[in-house]
Amino acid sequence: MAVDGDGTVGGGDSQPPVTTAAATTEMAIARLSRFPNMEHISDNYEDLKLEFSSSMLSSLEKYLPPAMLTANREEKAKFMSDILRKYISREECSKANWRKTYSQRIKSNYQPLCRELYNFDPELFLLPSFRKAISDNTEESFRRIISEPFPGVFVFQMFQPDFFQKLIVEVENIKKWAHEKKFQIRRPYHTSRYGVVLDDFGLDIMLKTLMEDFIFPICKGKEVFYLNALERLLFFPELCGTMFDSHHGFIVENGEDRDAPLDHHFDDSEITLNVCVRKQFEGGEISFIGTRCVKHMRTNIKPEEVFHYSHTPGQAILHRGRHRHGPRTTTNSCSRANMILCCRNSLFREMETYEKEFPEWCGQCAHEKKEKESQSLAAKRKGMIRIVGGGKAR
Repeated sequence: MAVDGDGTVGGGDSQPPVTTAAATTEMAIARLSRFPNMEHISDNYEDLKLEFSSSMLSSLEKYLPPAMLTANREEKAKFMSDILRKYISREECSKANWRKTYSQRIKSNYQPLCRELYNFDPELFLLPSFRKAISDNTEESFRRIISEPFPGVFVFQMFQPDFFQKLIVEVENIKKWAHEKKFQIRRPYHTSRYGVVLDDFGLDIMLKTLMEDFIFPICKGKEVFYLNALERLLFFPELCGTMFDSHHGFIVENGEDRDAPLDHHFDDSEITLNVCVRKQFEGGEISFIGTRCVKHMRTNIKPEEVFHYSHTPGQAILHRGRHRHGPRTTTNSCSRANMILCCRNSLFREMETYEKEFPEWCGQCAHEKKEKESQSLAAKRKGMIRIVGGGKAR
């Protein structure tokens, strides 16, 4: 299965094991509470050398079992780290540390061309209508800017034209620098030769701002108009108030003289923002072919799940990472560049283990549930016919 990029997590030395008997008993179980304790004030873990980021642990802490909420920071950090390692191996943590060193090396040598992007001022680069909708956070304001052409696919305009011009110039400058310095840069995925990971060049601040201050508000909160629709994007509606705790952002370029587009795939994200930065000539639609849970990732496509969307320059698409998608090239001459922001939440991944079926958003789970209900109804009808028939015979 191909995914848009690989994982990025906070790094540091491993936390030494806790030896208290109480902690050992609790950590052996390593399970979270289903619902958060919203009155609990989370600790700050910035000063500890940990495998995972402080923000990630602070977000997760509200879901600790009651007995663990009163433990000291080291015990809580160890407990949560044990859970997170189910999804992020030590090898991946080592890779994250390598990426951190790699990124620092780039930042100390690369000279940005468009410094405004690195300081990212929303008033300069985001449309007033988009900023106002986020600020108002009302049903009416969201209706004005977001459309849903197909279930689970949300489309809107968010950036000023100047943002795309500067981003393209900066990406070209990055490529030029890498070529002149003979510096081998990391690519978004293993088959890419032209893509650029934006986080590595200091644009992680911009992407973090976009994720936390603008994308997250769209996905959270029961007062927001799109809750019922956006619930389908997230694993658990009751967790919509939990912040994304990591991201992976990059530019991909597909076309005749650029990277070949990926086949249909899932993203390594809970929510993906896909923005069309540049497009030449017609064609190159995005195809969505159904949302799947882990159990049903490789199940067949159903005709009613297929949706083709013509992604035009400037448009942003927001969708669940588990929504299978890929390019639908209708002409050989179509060339495009897209900015992808994969927003992740480790808590969603942990809470998914508490459920066995996801008929609310997984197409295959919904299909199987409907089949079971139909079989059950047919069996009941058959039983009723036998009862009625038997009564007449007497």
